[in-house]
Amino acid sequence: MRLSRFFLSTQRQTPKDAETVSHRLCIKSGLLNALSAGIFSYLPLGLMALRKIENIIREYMNMYDGQEVLLPALQPLEIWQKTGRDKVLEEIMFTFKDRRGRDICLGPTHEEVITDLAKKFISSYKQMPVILYQIQTKFRDEIRPKAGLVRSCEFIMKDAYSFDRDQEGLNLSYSKMKEAYQNIFRECGLPAIILGADTGAMGGSESEEFLVKGESGEDKVFFCPNCGRYFKQRGSCPVCAAQLEEINALEIGHIFKLGTKYSQALGAYFLDADGRRKEIIMGCYGIGVSRLIPAVIENNYDQEGIIWPKKIAPFDVEILVLGQAEDLVSYSRELYGKISSLNYDVLLDDRNESVGVKFNDAYLLGMPYLFVLGKGSFSQGKVEIVFRKNKQKILVNKESVLDWARDYLRK
Repeated sequence: MRLSRFFLSTQRQTPKDAETVSHRLCIKSGLLNALSAGIFSYLPLGLMALRKIENIIREYMNMYDGQEVLLPALQPLEIWQKTGRDKVLEEIMFTFKDRRGRDICLGPTHEEVITDLAKKFISSYKQMPVILYQIQTKFRDEIRPKAGLVRSCEFIMKDAYSFDRDQEGLNLSYSKMKEAYQNIFRECGLPAIILGADTGAMGGSESEEFLVKGESGEDKVFFCPNCGRYFKQRGSCPVCAAQLEEINALEIGHIFKLGTKYSQALGAYFLDADGRRKEIIMGCYGIGVSRLIPAVIENNYDQEGIIWPKKIAPFDVEILVLGQAEDLVSYSRELYGKISSLNYDVLLDDRNESVGVKFNDAYLLGMPYLFVLGKGSFSQGKVEIVFRKNKQKILVNKESVLDWARDYLRK
């Protein structure tokens, strides 16, 4: 993509309503645009990052036997009344009547809907285990939207549900999803902390949270500098007695052993090997997909901008053309085409802007590798490659740049 034609507008001034570093950088780098409090448009750059996150999630969910579905955002309030959660979540639910007089809600989550689906299609122990997942928009009437995508009224979530015939099966499905989540967060460049948690409005017998350090985090965790462990409670380390350090943490995933809470309320039964009627055993596994963008930024940035992890960077490479000399422009287009042909996403900054503006924008946008075509190095037959993470610079012969890209970017 040529930057001169890309739908992108970076900002030099810090947005007044941006409370956290991730919110500021999302707006300044042109990832998002706020329509109103808690409601955002994803601009091309932000959507590219979001799609790469979604692809990583799909890769591991499919690898661990998940099957993707897409459930309706519109839900009859009747199914919520069967579980009693219409009252539990009443404060944040968007509800209305349709033209037929039916009570409808915009789904804040999908446990009731997926259980209704299982009730209709799972009738025998032979059909289980089953893991279904979706990547879907959720709607919650937040009292105070904050920190950009961290707490918004409309957000994207990956929720998965397991259906098993017994507790042993649930334990296995739960372990699969826990391992999948660890892989997903690692691929996204997020060092996840796993801690036991309250099951809250979801219910069930057991749950664990996946958290990362972050300025916008609404949770507190406590870190032992000696043991390197995290705990939920403040005070002294229960292992070595060292004083624990308080850290802001952002929840990015949560997994639950639901048991029969929803299958019992909604009548989701199956016949076991002896022909006996039993309630389906369920698990639930959520990832805040849109929330991963601020989580990634808060764990990968410096004073000049974002430092995208390789797997979710909107572009793999940005080419900076420092000047409008014919040989520079001609070579930049040739290099752009050749690296793109290797199936890498390439951003070519071909704008007629100053060197300072181009570098400021490049560091703000944070692509992993900058290929810099400047008059001095180019006249010597060299291309300067800058590693965004640490700003290390190397010079590569023009004739070897494509080989370097082919070999190094694939590592």
